[in-house]
Amino acid sequence: MPHADVDKPWRRRASPLARQGLAWWVGLVVYGSLYPLSGWTDIGVGPFAYLFAPVPRWLTLFDIWTNILGYLPLGALAVLAVYPVLRSYRAVALAVLTGALLSGTMEAIQTYLPTRVASNLDLASNTLGALIGAVLAVPFTSALLDRGALQRLRFEWFERHAGKAIALGLLWPFAQMYPQPFLFGIGDWPSRLWALVDPSLRDPALAALGGVPGLLELPGRLAGLADSMVWESVITLLGVIGGGLLVSLPMRTNAPRVRIVLGLLAFALVLKTGVNGLQSSGRHGGADLLDWLTGGAATGLVAGLLLLVGTLQLPHAARAALAFGTLALSLLLVNLLPLNPYWAGVQQGWRAGQYEHLNDLAQWLAAVWPYVALAWLLGSAENALLARRARRRARGHGSAGAPPSRPPSL
Repeated sequence: MPHADVDKPWRRRASPLARQGLAWWVGLVVYGSLYPLSGWTDIGVGPFAYLFAPVPRWLTLFDIWTNILGYLPLGALAVLAVYPVLRSYRAVALAVLTGALLSGTMEAIQTYLPTRVASNLDLASNTLGALIGAVLAVPFTSALLDRGALQRLRFEWFERHAGKAIALGLLWPFAQMYPQPFLFGIGDWPSRLWALVDPSLRDPALAALGGVPGLLELPGRLAGLADSMVWESVITLLGVIGGGLLVSLPMRTNAPRVRIVLGLLAFALVLKTGVNGLQSSGRHGGADLLDWLTGGAATGLVAGLLLLVGTLQLPHAARAALAFGTLALSLLLVNLLPLNPYWAGVQQGWRAGQYEHLNDLAQWLAAVWPYVALAWLLGSAENALLARRARRRARGHGSAGAPPSRPPSL
């Protein structure tokens, strides 16, 4: 009876990647629901008064669909995350309950945010989204996690304990959505922070790094070495190589590295183009669809692809070191080079409209992804070093306890 064999407990597997994805998605929902996280005020209304309030008249069909789509992945990930402890209708019930509790909590907290509106219709549409996602995921749960082709390829192409690295790699295309001064030049969080707090803090911060001679003049010197088009080519090249190599690190030797990495890179560019078109629709007649494809970006993209294909053949340690170096150098250039004077206007225009909260999430992801990637690379290097030392000590103890190859002389 093949069905009974398939359903044996030893054939059912939990998915750490699904649980990590659920945690990430919950964090994004919380951030998007409570942004801008400021202006808290008590308007004299209870946090759950929205449950019995009339349906807001200004809500549109777009708002309802956005709420449904925002919670649909949450429902699907919740079903995958609790497998195999809960399955079928029990997993659906828990996913719907999770979506309803999360949405209800967010709406209650929004009561104290003057820029947000708590709504019972939002709660209903969010819960509906979680229900749809859970129902869609249930029929495919076992195929994905137990015996399906995707699960088989997951362990055939990727290391067994590579869940965090895979999740980080899958976030790489989404980190490119928000427009940047340089293509693939993400991670300008320090520059944004300095500009937000006080631009004059840049010089004292650089001076505090040890008083290196010429450090304060470095941004100006870099800008004087080449024009912005050349620097965009360099930063694009570094971003393509660094991100592509990082994606390849959890792959096994038999995995089609080039196809997977280039496919993910193509997805990043298609996603960026699609979000650009969605955001700019109605403002510039669709002309902004490929505004990221400047001359410098195209040059860096082509050169980066050629070098990436070659470097993907390097050993694991070399790829990890090169990924760290290119990402770190890209971060330095992104945060030291002066911005194009027209960039502020482009950024301000992109944030306008009904996608403001999606834009904020995309900006946040673009700001922090490189730093998380570098931290993961450092942690992986430390773990590899400790494992190497442990193996060396084990070999030493083994040779010390082994019998001598010949009896000692009497």
